[in-house]
Amino acid sequence: MNERLSVYGVEYRIVRLLGHGKGGYSYLAERDGRPVVLKQIHHEPCSYYAFGNKIEAERHDYERLMRAGVRIPRMLAVDADAERIVKEYIEGETVFDLVKNGASAEPYLDQVRAMAEQAKACGLNIDYFPTNFVVSGGLLYYVDYECNDYSDEWSFENWGVRYWSRTPEFCAYLDHLRSTEELQ
Repeated sequence: MNERLSVYGVEYRIVRLLGHGKGGYSYLAERDGRPVVLKQIHHEPCSYYAFGNKIEAERHDYERLMRAGVRIPRMLAVDADAERIVKEYIEGETVFDLVKNGASAEPYLDQVRAMAEQAKACGLNIDYFPTNFVVSGGLLYYVDYECNDYSDEWSFENWGVRYWSRTPEFCAYLDHLRSTEELQ
């Protein structure tokens, strides 16, 4: 890719798309040989989630997660006008890819449960979907900044754990992904 995006006039070369979520597109980008994640906020409709100001929500959620002590990548820059965020790139495999490729997420369950307890102690839930977690050097990182007020319904044990192994929910999501990739 030769596309370049700038954040406060600093140009980043886009290497590849990492993911497309409810709030934006996350790209692996680089500047001066240093990898970062550049997230471009989007305004595509989302039938199951209501947003206010997404860029402010990212900044606010980052601060809440830092206070909670959840292991996350550092936020390096926020360009509110361009609706772009630059954050530390955590190299590794997502828990989703581990499970999809037949590996077990079992070695990381204690870490995600510890994160869940830290978040809950601060009145928060994080998005426990396994695409939001990267394993690097044996440590689990929550690479999204989304968090919400705590609700038992959306806790790790009541919702997230359903996607951390080859459960019917995980397999249904994988089938959905495969069917949409076939259409493209």
